[in-house]
Amino acid sequence: MLGLGELEALAMDVVWRTGEPVRVRDVIDGLEPGRDPAYTTVMTVMDNLYRKGWLTRERCGRAYFYAAARSRTEAATDAVRDLLAGADDPAEVLLHFARDATDAESKALSRGLRQRRRAQ
Repeated sequence: MLGLGELEALAMDVVWRTGEPVRVRDVIDGLEPGRDPAYTTVMTVMDNLYRKGWLTRERCGRAYFYAAARSRTEAATDAVRDLLAGADDPAEVLLHFARDATDAESKALSRGLRQRRRAQ
């Protein structure tokens, strides 16, 4: 995800995959094998993600339980919007993507446009 460091992105992946509030220890346990960051490192990362607005948290006893502030899909959508906002010609970027889209991407775009028309 844009704007996230490597360990922040890995922590968010654990939070999203878990789908329920997690503690720092849960995030450490959910990381890929071979990754063994210090507890305090992950605690700092989770606090940073909270301060950046990626996570919410609730204190339970001595520990915080963290949850995603938005879904993975919402975060990816915001990242695409940020990329487009930084482009000189956002419409041309979208058109270029549409021209080079895979069949699956084209079908998804078409489905999304049909749903949007119905909702209007």
